[in-house]
Amino acid sequence: MRLRLLLLALGTFAVGTDGMVTAGILPLVARDLNVSVSVAGQVVTVFALAYGILAPVLATVTARWSRRHALRTALAVFTAANALTALAPSYGALLGTRVLAAVGAALYTPTASAVATSLVPPERRGRAVAVVMGGLTVATALGVPLGTWIGRTDWRLTMWLVTGLGAAAFAGLAALLRELPQPAVALTLRERLAPLADRRVVGAAATTFLIFVAFQTTYIYYTVATSPATRGSQDRLTLLLLVSGIAAVAGSQLGGRLVDAWGPRVVVLSALTAYTAVAAAAPWTLRTMPTALAASAVTPVIGWALAVAQITRITAIAPADAPVLVSLSSSATYLGMAAAGGTGSLALSLFGDRWFLLAGAGIAVLALAVATVTTAPGESPEGPHPVRVREDTARPLGGHPR
Repeated sequence: MRLRLLLLALGTFAVGTDGMVTAGILPLVARDLNVSVSVAGQVVTVFALAYGILAPVLATVTARWSRRHALRTALAVFTAANALTALAPSYGALLGTRVLAAVGAALYTPTASAVATSLVPPERRGRAVAVVMGGLTVATALGVPLGTWIGRTDWRLTMWLVTGLGAAAFAGLAALLRELPQPAVALTLRERLAPLADRRVVGAAATTFLIFVAFQTTYIYYTVATSPATRGSQDRLTLLLLVSGIAAVAGSQLGGRLVDAWGPRVVVLSALTAYTAVAAAAPWTLRTMPTALAASAVTPVIGWALAVAQITRITAIAPADAPVLVSLSSSATYLGMAAAGGTGSLALSLFGDRWFLLAGAGIAVLALAVATVTTAPGESPEGPHPVRVREDTARPLGGHPR
């Protein structure tokens, strides 16, 4: 059982590395394809936008497929797409391959989460999902710095690394993940989107969207933001990303403990306040290596604690419908990443490679305002529009706890 969960986690590790490693190789991509860094950053926008839109659609279209077939198809598409990315001869071709990679990722991660819950007894489902989704955390801690280091002279080597990870996950699942429970009764797309009639769900999703716009506005262009500290050294950049990744693991663990102790509202508002301060200081803290190392350690702790609190917040609205709610949160996450590609590029063009960082702080202030209003202490726990999902669906697919 544990082996099967670890195989599923290998797939999420590949997907997570693919989604986040671009930040470390963006200048190399721009130089190779003869575009500006801000234009190169749109490869992240395209991937995230496609993922955010396609995740609920693909979950609906493939709901009656066998889970083994869905996982293998997802990894086959994902692996082939990354091989094509590594071979892309032009910027336009690169964008097309990123859409294809997003198709595989958007099908794989939610399906893997759902499969994890079907492999264990009900009382162990949370831990099973944590193992599978731990691949994303490990991708932040190890995959991104490793991919950045490997691609320090040629970004295409990084994409071949991701291709290899996808191929390894495909081979492992094909050989060892033989029999899986059939999916529960499928939800229609309309039923998956039904929770959006509840203003609490909309408030939580809007907060998640703005949080990721704020974070990713800086992170997508992290190489540019830290260039005064790294002085163009990929080794220094890799060190910053490694510190950031390790801090992300710590932040995820800390977030769970804080949410249990204080509740999601306090953690969300406190973490957003802290992030606003850290982001506002970024034009100064990212100028030297010692302060950049400190900022790279602090920011992910805040960010991942906030992510855990947001997941807890939205699932608490209707625990029985948690997979559907988490899938909506996942879409908000990737749509926020997509929007950040545009806001970061615009801010970089308008304010330059130092002061564009303040755009993230400004968006964080907006996220804090929305979170404050939509998590009012006196709000009725039932809300005006209780979430209702078809009751004959035992475990809908599409969750992505990130």
